[in-house]
Amino acid sequence: MRTVAGQVFVLQVGVVLLLVVAAVVALVLQSRYDSEREARNRSMAVAESFANAPGMVSAMRGPQPTAALQPLAERAREGSGVDFVVAMSPRGIRYTHPNPDRIGKHFMGTIRPAAEGRTFTETFTGTLGLSVRAVVPVKDGQGKVVGLVAAGVTIKKVSGAADRQLPLMFGAAALALALATAGTALVSRRLRRQTHGLDPAEMTRMYEHHDAVLHSVREGVLIVGGDGRLVLANDEARRLFDLPPDAEGRLVSELGFDPHTAALLASGRPATDEVHTAGERLLSVSHRPTDRDGGPPGSVATLRDTTELRALSGKVDLARNRLKLLYDAGVSIGTTLDVVRTAQELAEYAVARFADYVSVDLADSVLRGGEPPDGVVGPDGVAGAGAPGAGPPGAVPTADGRRTVLRRTALSGIRDDGPLYPLGMLIEFGPSAPQARGFRSGAVTVEPVLSDFGGWQEQDPEHARRIVDYGIHSMITVPLRARGVVLGVASFMRAEKPEPFEEDDISLAEELVTRAAVSIDNARRYTREHTMAVTLQRSLLPRVLPEQNALDVAYRYLPAESGVGGDWFDVIPLPGARVALVVGDVVGHGLHAAATMGRLRTAVHNFSTLDLPPDEILSHLDDLIARIDQDESPGGLDGDGGGVGEGITGATCLYAIYDPVTRRCTMARAGHPPPALVRPDGTVEFLELPAGPPLGLGGLPFETAELELPEGSQVVLYTDGLIEKRDRDIETGLELLRDALSHPGSHPGRTPEDACTAVLDALLPDRPSDDIALIVARTRVLEPGLTADWEVPSDPKQVAGVRAAVARKLAEWDLGEVAFTTELILSELITNAIRYATGPIRVRLLCDRSLICEVFDTSSTSPHLRYAGTTDEGGRGLFLVSQFADRWGTRYTSDGKVIWTEQALPLTRNGKPRT
Repeated sequence: MRTVAGQVFVLQVGVVLLLVVAAVVALVLQSRYDSEREARNRSMAVAESFANAPGMVSAMRGPQPTAALQPLAERAREGSGVDFVVAMSPRGIRYTHPNPDRIGKHFMGTIRPAAEGRTFTETFTGTLGLSVRAVVPVKDGQGKVVGLVAAGVTIKKVSGAADRQLPLMFGAAALALALATAGTALVSRRLRRQTHGLDPAEMTRMYEHHDAVLHSVREGVLIVGGDGRLVLANDEARRLFDLPPDAEGRLVSELGFDPHTAALLASGRPATDEVHTAGERLLSVSHRPTDRDGGPPGSVATLRDTTELRALSGKVDLARNRLKLLYDAGVSIGTTLDVVRTAQELAEYAVARFADYVSVDLADSVLRGGEPPDGVVGPDGVAGAGAPGAGPPGAVPTADGRRTVLRRTALSGIRDDGPLYPLGMLIEFGPSAPQARGFRSGAVTVEPVLSDFGGWQEQDPEHARRIVDYGIHSMITVPLRARGVVLGVASFMRAEKPEPFEEDDISLAEELVTRAAVSIDNARRYTREHTMAVTLQRSLLPRVLPEQNALDVAYRYLPAESGVGGDWFDVIPLPGARVALVVGDVVGHGLHAAATMGRLRTAVHNFSTLDLPPDEILSHLDDLIARIDQDESPGGLDGDGGGVGEGITGATCLYAIYDPVTRRCTMARAGHPPPALVRPDGTVEFLELPAGPPLGLGGLPFETAELELPEGSQVVLYTDGLIEKRDRDIETGLELLRDALSHPGSHPGRTPEDACTAVLDALLPDRPSDDIALIVARTRVLEPGLTADWEVPSDPKQVAGVRAAVARKLAEWDLGEVAFTTELILSELITNAIRYATGPIRVRLLCDRSLICEVFDTSSTSPHLRYAGTTDEGGRGLFLVSQFADRWGTRYTSDGKVIWTEQALPLTRNGKPRT
């Protein structure tokens, strides 16, 4: 029998021989390839060098080309080591040749490509063997071929690398064989030292003996490697854990062990007689690491089946099962902050583990997040019935005439055809029903044998008979009590399990329901807080959009699935038929974010009434948030000297003003995503606005960008909840938004409502984790016929002419009824501009939803309304303006200011408002 070292030596020799053969073949092939390539390169280089030598063209055209070129060709051939260098005419008649007898004869190779002006090489077999030749054209200054030069060399002349390298290769092979022999000797010595001198036969017998012992003992053995994979499991261990055939080599965490057992095997922690479970078995596990005293990394575990001890410790086993049931219930119940879902989790978990049918009935106020009633509510006649003890519609009231009204919130059972009333029904429980007694007193009620009819059936005997006939024979009713308040009742019923509920089952049912009640109460409180936050948030957002003619606006607002955020939007009409679009986002969720959003929205409205440009409005908002953050930060003090709530971590905002007269839109943003512009042809671009810092950070100014929008363009503003997700970055979201808005040629008349729908269909996540605000505004243009403006010289005498022109324009607009008041208003405003301002004065009329008068001047001084005394001769101009105009005000421009007024349009002749 060959030794392992001998087998390794034979394998090494075979590998070395295979590598030598492969290397020789590769060397020969590579040498042949390199020789041919070298021959081509050498012949081409010699031919090109000779063809491009100085005086070559004149020698070719001379009367004696042979006499001039033959000596040169021979010197070139001898110096370069090629076999021949031949100069010839374009038709192939040789001028030179190593053999002078062949001069004047036709060249025997291919010359056509060279005669056409191209260089080429070819391989041929000549008298000297396999050769390579190159033919190169000789061209004059005009590029005409005047002759040819051919150079050739045999391949064997440039070969020989393989002959030089073969001895080296054979020497390396001999050295490899020597190293293999030495390595085999070392391995043999190592193996003998490791096996203590045992030969293979003795090792085989020893292994067979150990294997027989290992698999025949009634104690399980598991060996785990240092990487956490199972190395060995004997037959007993496989039986105890029901291991698959391919268990060896797999991670212990993948083999279905109990989590505690898997953790012990993977940890390497020493243990002695620890009790673990394997299905229905109890195992005593001892565990030791194997890397002590220089052993291999890993551990070994021995297992003993102690299931028989359960006969002597039944109470302990029952307690363990109940503890495991309660532990699993804590993991399975209360996974969400939803009252209905938590109640259903309780019902589903208890079925098949503790009962056959489970129902959960809660007070209606609990489902809405409110406090539960005292347990006795509602007059007679409320439709509904329920589980055992519930009265059907029209049931006779009990003696006190009062019923406990609960709603069936959760229902689960081993079958679906039970005589229990379905989900959602409002159930009236009389005082004799276990559910009513439990809800009113907070006590657990046990009906061990329902067929005895101990009073629970008095309210509806027929319904009780159907329940008993169906097979439901035992019931426990447990109140859902949390923090001293009873929220409802849970009823556990058995049908297929023959054992009735006993007093011992009460503690388990109470523990199970108590854990669920805390989760339901948490969900109730969350529902209340969420409802309050959503109500506050929606009360702070615009209910309806204001009327204006500059933009067609559609919007969508979707709150987050859990918690409310601080997203908001606004459409604010401004003087001069302009409209402001605002969208913002307060960082964070909850009541604090919603309240902060309301404060910011109110501030935006107030700043907008001042008619400030977007960058100044953002600056004021930045200062406001800084002050709020300072007042509400943990470092601030409330009235009692204590720290107040959380500070604001930041907010973003985008403010845009659109003018339908000039079609110009001015925008500024503070840390907000850029707006999208959908042009009338359906193409989409994201506007490159200066990216200011988020509000509240301070330190950097805000900048505005102004652009002119074509009529029918759509401006799209949104918050980051639309484009950003945990599994999707912002760039991907922007591309999805671009694709959803883009409609080149497909929907030429797509409305803003259609655009909102398309965007949400493409980007709305299944479970929004952040609020989403979206505004799509399509631009309109005020018709040129509804605007008029005049330049007014700085001369009081010119006011009369302007008044006459205004009267004519109002008559053209069929607004003669307001001509007098309009003339009076403009007279006062123009006169003030002439008196107190310098430079040009311009008057503009706009007929929109109201009649707008604007006077432009170059002064930055704002007029102030004052009330003149009885004896004062002046000071009544602005007072008259304020009395005749519905609204008036001032806004500043880059080169002065504008004083504007608005007057309501008179009704038409049939008494209807003008459109």
